[in-house]
Amino acid sequence: MEVMKNKFLTITTNIEGQPQESMFEIKTQTLPPLENNDVLIKCLYISIDPYHLPDKPHEAPEFITNFCGSCIQNHPWNVELIDEVKLYICQAINGSGVGRVIASENDGYEKDDIVCGLLNWAEYTIVKNENTLRKLNTMEEFPLSYHLGIFGTSGLTAYGGFFHVCKPKKGEKVFVSAAAGSVGNLVGQYAKLLGCYVIGCAGTKQKVEMLKEKLGFDDAFNYKEKTDLNSTLRRYFPDGIDIYFDNVGGEMLEAAIANMNPFGRVAVCGVISHYTNSQKQVTPNMIDVIYKRIMIQGFLVSDFYTNDFKDFMPVTTDYVRSGKLCVLEDISHGIESIPSAFRGLFQGENLGKKIVQIAQE
Repeated sequence: MEVMKNKFLTITTNIEGQPQESMFEIKTQTLPPLENNDVLIKCLYISIDPYHLPDKPHEAPEFITNFCGSCIQNHPWNVELIDEVKLYICQAINGSGVGRVIASENDGYEKDDIVCGLLNWAEYTIVKNENTLRKLNTMEEFPLSYHLGIFGTSGLTAYGGFFHVCKPKKGEKVFVSAAAGSVGNLVGQYAKLLGCYVIGCAGTKQKVEMLKEKLGFDDAFNYKEKTDLNSTLRRYFPDGIDIYFDNVGGEMLEAAIANMNPFGRVAVCGVISHYTNSQKQVTPNMIDVIYKRIMIQGFLVSDFYTNDFKDFMPVTTDYVRSGKLCVLEDISHGIESIPSAFRGLFQGENLGKKIVQIAQE
């Protein structure tokens, strides 16, 4: 293999609180020769996700090791996530990505194969563990970036979290927080396709209008303009909430619980309000939870790798192909744009799935 230079992204300091672009640094390295079973991949797209920023950094390795153990056992793609999916000083950052094989010493991969898996935030990644990759059965009618969003973990999280955890029924009243995000927008769309009444919240007027006009939500509101979330939800749900899909936590969860109907279900997908806030967090009224017999369940996308995936792909593909599901992608370009993209994720700047395109397909 010819000598190749590779730009990659790392951090210069531990990130506490809101991430800043100045905390990242682009470095250049010379790629070493490939060893037996190595696969050299040119990164095309990388996914920007909040899981890179742990709520408790010192617990991250143990958490991820346990999380990955579940993935190894349950993942039909045979994708093994490893314990470097967090941010460590001076180390290459990695996460979900799509790329093209440009050289291989592994019999399972050939030049020009398109793969998805654990890739560095870099121009190139040498993958030494083939279990962190899977070949994509690419559908030419859809962009490759869809495999990081609607056909990837965002889509499966929305599908499994809504249908498996919430167990919805036609006509039920559904509230979705962070409804313009990568998961929330899909939950709302799945709920509407089932025949539910759906209200979403977001952080800008543009997002609120998009939820109503483009995605078909029954209504939506800008939570930043509301001083009393409890009263706000009571106005939108005079007969109570049956299902709350929580991407936020904090005061939004507290208000939703206060407005839940008996035997309501809460799927806790994320708590982005907690990730960069070290202050004591608001908790829901547990008396409401008891007397209303409310079910609150957290989940991981790996919970759905076996039971739900075989239904998720054909159903979602058909919905996208027919135009019943709208795909929201927020794509930046170039490795230099990653710090800004990551910072923006925690400030609600993304509309749909945040992706960075590293190179042309």
